[in-house]
Amino acid sequence: MDIDLALYREWITVSQDPPVRLSVIDIQPERSRNTIVFLHGFGGWATQWKHQLRALTDDNRVIAPDLRGHGHSSKPHSDYRMEEFLSDLDSVLDQLNVQEPFFLAGHSFGGAIAAEYGAAHPDRLRGLILVSTGGEFRLHPGARFIFHLPLTLLRPIKFFAGKAFSAPAHVLRAFFHNTFNAWNGWSTFRNITVPTLVIIGHRDRLLPGTLFEEVARRIPDAEEVRVPVSAHLVHLERADAVNRAISRFVGQERGSWRGDTGRAQLVRERPWLSRYDEGVPHTVAIPRRPLHRFLESAARRFPRRPAIYFFGRKINYATLDRQANRFANALLGLGIDRGKRVMLLMPNCPQLVIAYYGALKAGAAIVMTSPVADADEVVRQVRASGSQVLVTLSLYANVARQVKAETELRGVVFAHIKEHMGVWQRALFTLARESQEGHRLPPQLEPGFHHWSDLLHDHPATAPEVDVDCDDLALMQYTGGTTARPKGVMLSHCNLVTNTLQVRHWIPDLREGREVFLSVLPLSHIYGLTTAMNVPVSLAAAMVILPTFVTQDVLRSVRRYHPTIFPGVPPMYIAINNFPRVRKYGISSIRGCISGAAPLPVEVQEAFEKLTRGRLVEGYGLTEASPVTHANPLNGLRKVGSIGIPLPNTEAKIVDLATGKDLSPGQIGELVVRGPQVMRGYWGDKGETDRTLQDEWLYTGDVARMDGDGYFQIISRKRDMILAGPYQVYPRDVEEVLYEHHKVKEVAVVGVQPPRWPSKRVKAYVVLQGGEDLSEEELIAFCKRRLEEWQVPWKIEFRRELPKSFVGKVLRRLLVEEETHQNSDQASS
Repeated sequence: MDIDLALYREWITVSQDPPVRLSVIDIQPERSRNTIVFLHGFGGWATQWKHQLRALTDDNRVIAPDLRGHGHSSKPHSDYRMEEFLSDLDSVLDQLNVQEPFFLAGHSFGGAIAAEYGAAHPDRLRGLILVSTGGEFRLHPGARFIFHLPLTLLRPIKFFAGKAFSAPAHVLRAFFHNTFNAWNGWSTFRNITVPTLVIIGHRDRLLPGTLFEEVARRIPDAEEVRVPVSAHLVHLERADAVNRAISRFVGQERGSWRGDTGRAQLVRERPWLSRYDEGVPHTVAIPRRPLHRFLESAARRFPRRPAIYFFGRKINYATLDRQANRFANALLGLGIDRGKRVMLLMPNCPQLVIAYYGALKAGAAIVMTSPVADADEVVRQVRASGSQVLVTLSLYANVARQVKAETELRGVVFAHIKEHMGVWQRALFTLARESQEGHRLPPQLEPGFHHWSDLLHDHPATAPEVDVDCDDLALMQYTGGTTARPKGVMLSHCNLVTNTLQVRHWIPDLREGREVFLSVLPLSHIYGLTTAMNVPVSLAAAMVILPTFVTQDVLRSVRRYHPTIFPGVPPMYIAINNFPRVRKYGISSIRGCISGAAPLPVEVQEAFEKLTRGRLVEGYGLTEASPVTHANPLNGLRKVGSIGIPLPNTEAKIVDLATGKDLSPGQIGELVVRGPQVMRGYWGDKGETDRTLQDEWLYTGDVARMDGDGYFQIISRKRDMILAGPYQVYPRDVEEVLYEHHKVKEVAVVGVQPPRWPSKRVKAYVVLQGGEDLSEEELIAFCKRRLEEWQVPWKIEFRRELPKSFVGKVLRRLLVEEETHQNSDQASS
């Protein structure tokens, strides 16, 4: 998969006087087998190695500096002699803590630098790779003449040949005279004692052929590979052939694969790696960059690519990035800078995306709250998080005013939902809905309140100069509160960057700048935030954004925009499966879906895949892990009832519920996970953080088991498990039996504590199918025929609906609290 190499760019200071910094691409996967350092040639740049960097990074740490004077590196007026280049290389290796021995590769004159280094330091290298490197660099007379011209004439020539050279005229001239034209490597080659691979093209028009053909013969025991139909830039023109040659050379190096390598050890520790789809890496190199670099990368490489489709309007990536810059500068103007908190209270809309990335660019941490939260809950979260600015829609003006009156908010920013609609949709909204639904605000607002449009208009579109570190707090996301009170989960930029790339790489055929995501999951929820916003932005994919899931509206958007990826939850897929004449909406454009938040019934999966001919797989995650930790392979083995296998860079195991000791496959215990996507902790709750995070392992609170292939199955939430006397009852076991009754639509099973009873008992809350009638006695009798005595519900309560979060999870906590209050009232009376 393509990756933006700029995300992995580091800056290395190699000289203080004059100040010289080198730009270095450094991509390091977990437990890399080898390190390969790539050096470009005269006038070149590091990304000329782009095909090799992308192809070899699954198993190797790959490093590619821009030489001094080239690419993004400083361009001082120095001598550009071989000694300078070798000294710079030493500085890069030292500051990046490159473990020796390593492989050193060079193209053209980069090969000359590599040869000099290899001859001088054979103990530091595993091998040399010389690509299109000559023993001398004698250009044709016409080319040599150009570099004898004075700089006043050389500069305009360099201007017209700009794409061929990354260095300015003064660098090229000094480099040519002091090093390039003067170097003679024949004697150096004879002194090379490390294994060496020489790769040359079929025909090199830059230098006489004899200067290349003799190289392999002059180096003792060198291996030569000739690549047909190629010339001097063979690593660009025939990248696959060069990659195969380098992979064989690096792989066959003594002890790298026949012995007990780190890669083999990794597979033994993580048996699920053998089940990964082809193209999914065992580990992913994580760039230590803030999350908003993904947006800046997309805007730089795909500026005109649509980023958002929203009610008939299209916003491209260049515009989205500029709008985020404007909002970042507006926040800075309001006194919000690095480390301060900004709360977003919004449904899915372009303003949420802009505010999210804008706040990150300003260095702020975002506090997400649910758009269906009541005013009292928002007040509690503002106070607990210390949020200083609330960004919301005019629709929530009453809530926002109450929150500001009861907290120490510095300001409230009101956006209007219609601001980013298409012309006709905006006109229709103004006439039919604006006043009736309470969207309209007066032009002049009281102090402390601001119009979104005014703030963006009054601030520049240039990127703010704020130093944001990868380890800075990026997001405070409150948990769903299904089994306990919501807690503020602290997620760093690094956590979110990691999970974005993990999910992105899980779908191996994703194409940068070409995908369309159906972004209807709530973006204010961590699952939607990562899979429906962070991942598509990292791919420069278009997002079809809808504020709510209305089946017909979703299908109309599918017909218009042809989405290819659809992250969702089971009720969404069920609704589409059951919609009349659904095929006429062209849903076959959907190629891949990851379902989360609730178990995915196999019947739903099979029906959806039959409709779309795409792949729908079940995954698993939790807010504390940014959130995704597991998923079934899209193309490989999928197991019914399983959440799948851990994502790259993720460890998982099952531990005993009582002792915490590791359990063997097949045994039931608590699922614990570890990886760079795991949270920093809970905001303001060190005790709960210490209980949940132990030795970097996240205790999920889910009871589960792992089979021999490394596939995991969730049995129950730990807090949902019912201790009915000496027995353990798992709600899912009871619920599955109740779902077998044809009159049952929805069910939730919890443990309740009756008055004057020594232990908890099983209670079921049931919603019947429309128009059906069923008694408690009938349903209990039904359970007795299928369950053990201790599993049978003590009581069944029929309801019209079950309390749910805004992503569709049943809030069992509220059912237990309600039962507890009723029992307390009975006891007191």
